[in-house]
Amino acid sequence: MNAADDGFRAFGHTGAPEHPLAPEHARVDGRPRIPPGQGVTRGFPVLHVGSVPTCDLADWTLSVTGAVEHPLRLDGEAFRREVWREQRSDFHCVTGWSRLDCRWRGVPLSDLIRKAAPARGAAWVLLLDGRGYGADVPLEVALDKDTLLAAELDGVPLEPRHGGPCRVVIPDLYGWKSTKWLREVRILERPASGYWEARGYHPRGDPWLEERVVG
Repeated sequence: MNAADDGFRAFGHTGAPEHPLAPEHARVDGRPRIPPGQGVTRGFPVLHVGSVPTCDLADWTLSVTGAVEHPLRLDGEAFRREVWREQRSDFHCVTGWSRLDCRWRGVPLSDLIRKAAPARGAAWVLLLDGRGYGADVPLEVALDKDTLLAAELDGVPLEPRHGGPCRVVIPDLYGWKSTKWLREVRILERPASGYWEARGYHPRGDPWLEERVVG
């Protein structure tokens, strides 16, 4: 079994989604709402690497490090003082399911990155949970208006099993890019393969191009 197949097993894929015939209405950008190979689920499957940590937002910290002029470190209280916003977006898992209309609330990642002031030449962001898991994305993806540091889901604090107290949400990439239990945002000049990318997953992860694995 190759690394990519092992990754799908580790994610906990258990077969077809609950609703394999998904709605076909288009997005604003003209793409179908449901990417190819995906089916809709009403639940929210729990998929992650390792055990589920337990930490309240009051005991949580986040750092913005790397190629920045003003490194940041926020505790939960400082995070709450940031400007929060709510967004509705769909979530697409590489294992084949999509959950529609997730109602997330939190802080735009762009707000913190701009406060840290990326250095000249900064082009990538590595999103780390502090326990060995990370995913890298281009800086422009991290600065996108829909990339959120979410602390609430559907009107309640984010449960630990879904990445609480704070996780990344990147609606236009497969879910493995949306790091759970975020602890560090590291700004880089060059790409640095994250956990799944180093195991054969596609470096970009665009669901509409089915960029699940390399090759």
